Amino acid sequence: MTRSVRRTRRMMSVAGLGTAALLTLSACGSSDSDSGSDSGSSSGASADKKLSGTVTVFAAASLKESFTTLGEQFEKAHPGTKVTFNFGGSDSLAAGITGGAPADVFAAASPKTMKTVTDKGTAAGDPSTFVRNQLEIATLPGNPDKVASLGDLTKSDLKVVLCDKTVPCGAAAQKALDASQLKLTPVSYEQDVKSALTKVELKEADAAVVYKTDVKAAGDKVEGVDFPESADAVNDYPIALLKDAPNTAAAKAFIALVQSANGQKVLTGAGFLKP
Repeated sequence: MTRSVRRTRRMMSVAGLGTAALLTLSACGSSDSDSGSDSGSSSGASADKKLSGTVTVFAAASLKESFTTLGEQFEKAHPGTKVTFNFGGSDSLAAGITGGAPADVFAAASPKTMKTVTDKGTAAGDPSTFVRNQLEIATLPGNPDKVASLGDLTKSDLKVVLCDKTVPCGAAAQKALDASQLKLTPVSYEQDVKSALTKVELKEADAAVVYKTDVKAAGDKVEGVDFPESADAVNDYPIALLKDAPNTAAAKAFIALVQSANGQKVLTGAGFLKP
């Protein structure tokens, strides 16, 4: 083999090694770049949108205690949020919503009052029932008038208060009275269940037909009397996100809390029935 041929082969070998090194460096650079890109994409995808701002909830008066508790839990779980409530008669709340009152969530005490909102197209999607509630007679502490049945409320010397018939608790009470073929003339019709109960608490009335949840919330201020006819007048409570909700994301999260196992625990603990 000549000296010229050996020189040529050495030059080709060196060139091959250089090319291999360059390819290796290029591959490493590409791998590092791809890895960085994937990492950035992954971190962006995993980042959760933080809830903030105010959630305005229009809710039936009978939900006051349990929803207030859930509102506090929601604010604690989502720092930077605030839950404000408007509690009242479901019919009045529905009228406010359809009239343009700004709200994120509506929780009604009956499907009928919720229908007022859905018929106007102001609800986003279909409402869902989250709890049920049953009636009970609230009497003065110790039940001095010995009220033992719905029929006892018809005694002429007894001052009885009912919710207005346009309010879910009033409609349910009337349904129970009709089923029992009883006629009752109350001393007043109240615009929400809390107002009816307050009449008894203040001793302005001897008895009122309210919800079990309200009797329980009142503690020793009143005494509850069950009556069998209430089983035929149980109210379903629907909840819905409103179409023009100012804070949709937080509103959905609040509804999810209400429907969660923890939310149901708070509500059943207050005396509500599972849907």
